[in-house]
Amino acid sequence: MKITRVKVYLISSGMLHPVIVKIETDEGISGVGEAAIAYGLGGTAAAGMIKDLAARILVGKDPQAIEALWSEMYDHSFWAKGGGAIVFAGISAIEQALWDIKGKALNVPVYQLLGGKVRDQLRVYANGWSSDTTTASDFARSAERPLKEGYTALKCYPLAMPDARGTLRHPTRRALDRGETELAFQRVKALRDCVGPDVDLMLDLSGALTTDETIRLCQRYEDLGIDFIEEPADPFDLGALKKISEKVNIPIALGERLYTRYGFRKVMETHAADTLQPDVGNTGGILETKKIAAMAEAYNLRVAPHNCASRVCTAATMHVSANLSNFSILELYPYWADDAKHIEFTDVIPENQVKDGYLQVSDRPGIGIELIDDKVRPFLWAEIDS
Repeated sequence: MKITRVKVYLISSGMLHPVIVKIETDEGISGVGEAAIAYGLGGTAAAGMIKDLAARILVGKDPQAIEALWSEMYDHSFWAKGGGAIVFAGISAIEQALWDIKGKALNVPVYQLLGGKVRDQLRVYANGWSSDTTTASDFARSAERPLKEGYTALKCYPLAMPDARGTLRHPTRRALDRGETELAFQRVKALRDCVGPDVDLMLDLSGALTTDETIRLCQRYEDLGIDFIEEPADPFDLGALKKISEKVNIPIALGERLYTRYGFRKVMETHAADTLQPDVGNTGGILETKKIAAMAEAYNLRVAPHNCASRVCTAATMHVSANLSNFSILELYPYWADDAKHIEFTDVIPENQVKDGYLQVSDRPGIGIELIDDKVRPFLWAEIDS
């Protein structure tokens, strides 16, 4: 089997701009993957990275030689060693598509190729449910929707405020005034009062404040039963993370902006976090996420994969999550479709299949999701066949 063509789609879908790759082979089997740069800036750069990798490394190669191709991309793209989100998002999208091809060729779901399922269903939490709220009372009331839909765990951004584009704006200059800090506390207190003691709450601070202010705020959250604080500092600032973890009695989570096992290694060695959050769409792919989780297990850490992209990334993340013995919970954004400009371009929507806070693992071959050609065709950005 040989790779004959690579198609890159840069899709515009409401607040998201998913970067999708489709790899075709001479045996008629194709695979799909996603670069998890669907939120924020950098989508065009990630699409360009996929295009360059496809032209220089992929076309004409055996798609089932996943480890060899990953090593070729890592060792010989030059920028991968020490690289960041754009480089590894491109590699991740390609790697997912290669696993999809291999699973389809063998007529098995990808989790079987990783060693089989540890669990049949995945506990999930809802994110993105409070994006249009400002006051503490509105913040709390917005949680009623995911709770009615069966979610038993929620994550939110107590520091962020809605902006005119319908997205969130995080603090700038690493500071809040006293009123803003008090609002960040009252939002979470009102939320806990609303949902009761049995719903897990996770707070994402996005590394937005100085270390001292973060410690003061997080200490106020300690009595509210918070499951974890995500990114209380920049993930590469190990000194700040260690200082926060020693002074705050809430578990620390991070990982969406760390890349490959090499990027996670120092966090594990310093014991600066309790839960790691590799993103299948930007940390290096499915197998790289499994390797990170295996390292985390040796350090007695949990893994809660980050997931903030389209349905393709959710499908890929599902398979590696099902295989991880130290998996704890998976992130979902169930409300992307609320945007009037949202486009559903896959044949399966995993987010719509959540029941009682759990997602059943798909048994379809590959990663278990297909593109709808008519929906993605207008967004074809590049096609590489030689």
